[in-house]
Amino acid sequence: MTNAQGKPVTDERSVEVVGERSAAEPGAGAGAAPTAIAESSGGVVASLFRFQSVFGLLAVFVAAIIFSPRRDGEILFVSADNLANVVRAVSEIGIIAVGMTFVILIGGIDLSVGAVLGLAAVGSAVLMVESDWGLIPSVVLVLAVGLVFGALQGIATAMIGIQSFIVTLAGLQIARGLARIWSDGQGIAIAYGNGPHEAPDSFAVLGERTFGGLVPIPVLIFAVVAIAAVVFLRVSAFSRHLYAVGGNEKAARLSGVPVVRVKVAVFAICGLLAALAGIVHAVQLNQGSPNDGQGYELDAIAAVVIGGTSLAGGRGSVAGTVAGALLLGVLNNILALNNIDSNIQLLIKGLVIVAAAALQRLRPTS
Repeated sequence: MTNAQGKPVTDERSVEVVGERSAAEPGAGAGAAPTAIAESSGGVVASLFRFQSVFGLLAVFVAAIIFSPRRDGEILFVSADNLANVVRAVSEIGIIAVGMTFVILIGGIDLSVGAVLGLAAVGSAVLMVESDWGLIPSVVLVLAVGLVFGALQGIATAMIGIQSFIVTLAGLQIARGLARIWSDGQGIAIAYGNGPHEAPDSFAVLGERTFGGLVPIPVLIFAVVAIAAVVFLRVSAFSRHLYAVGGNEKAARLSGVPVVRVKVAVFAICGLLAALAGIVHAVQLNQGSPNDGQGYELDAIAAVVIGGTSLAGGRGSVAGTVAGALLLGVLNNILALNNIDSNIQLLIKGLVIVAAAALQRLRPTS
C-alpha cells in the first residue's frame, strides 16, 4: 500500500506491533541473528538494563539499612512509621511522574506540572474555604482545570508545532500566575468543620486516614493511579499509538496513527494527574499556596529517567517510574536521617540521575 506521495505505507496493525516491540525489545529485528549463546547473554544484559530501576531501588534500600542510624538497637530506617513516611512523601511526586511518563514516552516534556500542582492546591483552598463550595464540586472543578490546562498545552504542541519544552515552560509561568491571581498572592489555610469558610471534614480524610490502619490514603491514591496506568499501557490500543508516536512520529503519522489526538490526550492526562497531586498536597499541608510545587517537575522527570524511560521517547514503563520515585524517596529519607547537609543531598541526587542517564546510553540496542 502506498500513500499519496507514492511512498510505501504500513497499516496501523503493523505500527502497533512495532510499538510493542520498541517498548519491550529495543532494537528488535536489527542486525544479523546472533548465536544461541550470544542471544542468552544478550538477554541477561537486556534484562539487567530493563529492570535497572528495580535493581537500583534494591541497592539503595540495602545501603539505607546499612547506613541507617540506630536507637536502642533498632534500625530507624526500617521502622514502620519511617517507611510509611517514605511512601507518603513519594506519593505526590509519584502521581505527577506517572503523567510525566506518558509525555516522555511520546518524546515530549512537561515543565508545568509543579505549577499546575500549585494552581490545584490554591483552587482547592479557595473553592472550599473562601467560596464555601462542597467537596465534590470543588474536586471536580480543580481536576477539570488541570485537564483543560494540559489539553491546551497538547494542542499548542501538536497542532501549532511548538516544542513541548517551550510550551510547558510558558505553561509553568501561566499556571503560577493564575495561582497568584486566584489567591491574591497569599497562602490560604484550610480549616475543617461545617461552618462558613471551613472545608468539609470529609476532605481531611485524604490526609489523616489510613487504609487498613497501615497505608496512608495518599499512598493508596498513588498506587491506584500507577496500577491503572500500567494496565492501560498493557491492554489499550491507544498505548500502542503512544509508543509508535514516541518511536517514530513521522512513520506513525504516515501509517494512520492520530498523532495530534494522541499528543493532546497525553498532555491532558498529565495535567489531570498534576491537579490530582495538587489536591493531595493541599490536604496534607492544610493549605493552598501559589508557591507550592516548585521544583516538583524536576523530581518527576528524575523519577522517570531513573525508571529507565528514554527521554527520546518510545521506550519505558510506568512500573520503572514507580521504582524510580521510590528510589528517590528512600535516598532522601536516609540522607535526612543521617543529617546530611542539604547541599550534599542535591549533589548525591544529581549524581544518581547522571548514573541513570548513563545506563540508558549503555543500554543495548541490538
